[in-house]
Amino acid sequence: MNVLRCSTVSIGLTGLLCMSVHAWAQAPTPAAQPAPVHDGSHDFDFEIGTWKTHLKRLLHPLSGSKSWAEYNGTTVVSKVWGGRANLVELDAEGPAGRFQGASWRLYNPESHQWSLNFANVNSGTLALPALGEFHGDRGEFYNQDSFNGRAILVRFVITKLSPDKVHFEQAFSSDWGKTWEVNWIATDTRMPAGS
Repeated sequence: MNVLRCSTVSIGLTGLLCMSVHAWAQAPTPAAQPAPVHDGSHDFDFEIGTWKTHLKRLLHPLSGSKSWAEYNGTTVVSKVWGGRANLVELDAEGPAGRFQGASWRLYNPESHQWSLNFANVNSGTLALPALGEFHGDRGEFYNQDSFNGRAILVRFVITKLSPDKVHFEQAFSSDWGKTWEVNWIATDTRMPAGS
């Protein structure tokens, strides 16, 4: 292995390299510049409109069950407050019955994050909000909740596959994020205007 040796009498290329390394090591480091903050207030603009929804829901999460219910229906996403909020209305049916839910999504300009506030028509109450943000075409949102009396973590992922297709997954973790079980999968396909 060749070792670069610097001395006060170094000449040639080695000497120039030694001086450059020495000068770099002695130079003051510039102050770190904070990364620019992403204004995510319009991250959901791509989803405004009416969508055909295919939904799969795990019937008994965190029980080892593999029984899923499937539904087909529509999702309507409406812009509120110029895009800093939106309302999602889901109405779907399948062999397991009808599923109706709504999500009120709110943008916090201080944290630059969204809160997803979901309710279904059967409970009539809002679940604890999931908080998060988008990085590119993928948004990740988390909260802590309880399920069957156990404390769990909830992860909700929204992936923009194309301007006309969006994928959603919800997962629960009962071991503080070491493992996740997906219990909700939905794919939305944009419906043509006027349909």
